[in-house]
Amino acid sequence: LIGDDGKATLYDGRTGQPYDNPIMVGIMYILKLSHLVDDKIHARSTGPYSMITQQPLGGKAQFGGQRFGEMEVWALEAYGAAYCLQELLTIKSDDVLGRVKVYEAIVKGENIPEPGIPESFKVLIKEMQALCLNVEVLSDDGQEIEMRELDEDVFRTAEELGIDLSRPERGSDEEDARRAAERASR
Repeated sequence: LIGDDGKATLYDGRTGQPYDNPIMVGIMYILKLSHLVDDKIHARSTGPYSMITQQPLGGKAQFGGQRFGEMEVWALEAYGAAYCLQELLTIKSDDVLGRVKVYEAIVKGENIPEPGIPESFKVLIKEMQALCLNVEVLSDDGQEIEMRELDEDVFRTAEELGIDLSRPERGSDEEDARRAAERASR
């Protein structure tokens, strides 16, 4: 069936006629990569946030955001992009109050307000208070900065704009198992 040169006579499946030239058959040493752009591309405007840190979830499967890590922060620091860094590390990350206010400002066509205190900093302070350490945040002139929780005004504004602040974190065990089963069946 297969000659010494690794070639065999193959037949056209539609006509039943043999092809003009013998065709090499056997083990394929070069395979097509399955890394296609359609499977890789991912974009996010708004989406789910972690319940504790209020930071965007990571990864395409959880419809998460793109991580802006330490080295990227250092690169922007070296470039002198302070306002870009402030925006990336507060309102585009875990400043819940600022996120709602920015969305409201964009909808109303107003200037974007000053960012607030990131939720991860509030979590750090709560963890330190759990260790019985009294932490006070002071401004440049020595005045204490009040670490407010979300107030009713923010919830009202978020509700008017259609933002769900109480959305649970994606990726429960049952949900992950269901998604894995769906991927396996494809």
